[in-house]
Amino acid sequence: MPSAPGTPGVYVEETGKPFPSVIQVESAIPAFIGYTERDNFQGVSLIANPKKIRSLAEFVEIYGMAKPVRLQTGAEAGIKIRKENGQLTLDGNLSDPFSSLVYRLYYSLQLYFSNGGGPCFIVSCGAYKSDDRVSDVDMASALQALTGVDEPTMIVFSDAVSLANADEYYALCNSALSQCAQLNDRFAIIDVYLDAAYNGAAPFADVESGFRDGIGTDHLSYGASYYPWLKTTLAYLIDESATSIVRGDGVLPSDIPDGMVLRNYPGAGEAELSPQDIMVSLYHARNDLYTAIRQEIDQFKVILPPSPAIAGIYATVDRTRGVWKAPANVMLHCVVEPMVNIGDREQADMNVTLSGKSVNAIRHFPGQGLLVWGARTLAGNDLEWRYVNVRRFFITVEESISKSTQQFVFEPNDSRTWVRVTAMIQNYLDTLWRQGALAGSRLHEACFVQVGLGTTMTSQDIINGLMVIEVGLAVTRPGEFIVLRFYQKMVVP
Repeated sequence: MPSAPGTPGVYVEETGKPFPSVIQVESAIPAFIGYTERDNFQGVSLIANPKKIRSLAEFVEIYGMAKPVRLQTGAEAGIKIRKENGQLTLDGNLSDPFSSLVYRLYYSLQLYFSNGGGPCFIVSCGAYKSDDRVSDVDMASALQALTGVDEPTMIVFSDAVSLANADEYYALCNSALSQCAQLNDRFAIIDVYLDAAYNGAAPFADVESGFRDGIGTDHLSYGASYYPWLKTTLAYLIDESATSIVRGDGVLPSDIPDGMVLRNYPGAGEAELSPQDIMVSLYHARNDLYTAIRQEIDQFKVILPPSPAIAGIYATVDRTRGVWKAPANVMLHCVVEPMVNIGDREQADMNVTLSGKSVNAIRHFPGQGLLVWGARTLAGNDLEWRYVNVRRFFITVEESISKSTQQFVFEPNDSRTWVRVTAMIQNYLDTLWRQGALAGSRLHEACFVQVGLGTTMTSQDIINGLMVIEVGLAVTRPGEFIVLRFYQKMVVP
């Protein structure tokens, strides 16, 4: 107000004091745990050091590319070719690189971003090893490093399925579920472990007992599992400069000189190739044969567990509909087919089982594509926490309210503060209700907020510095089963 108004009238002064409000936290920021090409960046170690990225290009800049897989025909290392009717051709069939794929983080991120994923965290377990070994100790250390980072809301293991046995894998999954329950701000997406002999394709009945016994009984509402594994549209990374060409039967030495590789990559420009480089590069010496081999290579597609695609689905549904919407009946992108076809009979025990350890199916429907056909947590028989969206919605609301009420720490614990807190939370819940997150035709049927002496606190609580807030939510739940009843009316002639 002016210090000395000169004339009678009304004066307006803008105070600039904002009304407290709840800002909803991000609900879909996964943390991917796996091995990377680099274990340091700009002199800083990346091992067990969570870093946030926003795109695949940023991942490549910091962590590098995927580890190239090996290709061969026959028993010899390299691509074997021979001369037939005067023409060079493949001697035998190329082997599918799936069995040599150990480090999946790069491909997992490709699948994640293709399905609508956004910013995420990367926790490196270390650089690729020459013997393609993965360690549960490395992954446990990376998981532990996540406890000190507040922002991630999901945990995804990209390379854990390459562990030597199911016991190590499920012990790691149990640790992830424990962390989610302890921090109460994140959710684990857990894959079903498959033995290498299955080549990514196993009927669920073959792995059911191993999964449900291994996953345990603790903190199951903080995780969800999906099946089967997926054949994607992603191509394997091949190091063509290290892929040798091996002489087969009847090949003249002049046709295939020693040291020939699929293609030489000298640098930025082809002009840097020396005559010797050209001579030992199949791409330059025999481009027709190189093209035929590349066509054979490109037939092989990367097979991945579904967790990275599901993380992308969560992000997409949260962004377009809201975290309260069940992340199901959504089409997967960048996927050719499921490795196992699941029908109603196969899914029945996956979805509803006496153990309660539900596994959500990924199924192909004619005319609709490949759909996520389930939205249950691992606690599939729990009345309160049966659905993924219910658990993740409560995690988001609790985290949002918790962070927003920090501004009232050390404020007077009296009725004026209680009114401000109640109004702040009630306004937030009113917004959620209007968006369709809460059930009830009226706001008071959808939620309530209580705080005050004689309501949520005693005099002793106030003396002890406690302000107790109670929030009730009637969250919407998915219509998982739709029952149609048809009645036939008999027409009397």
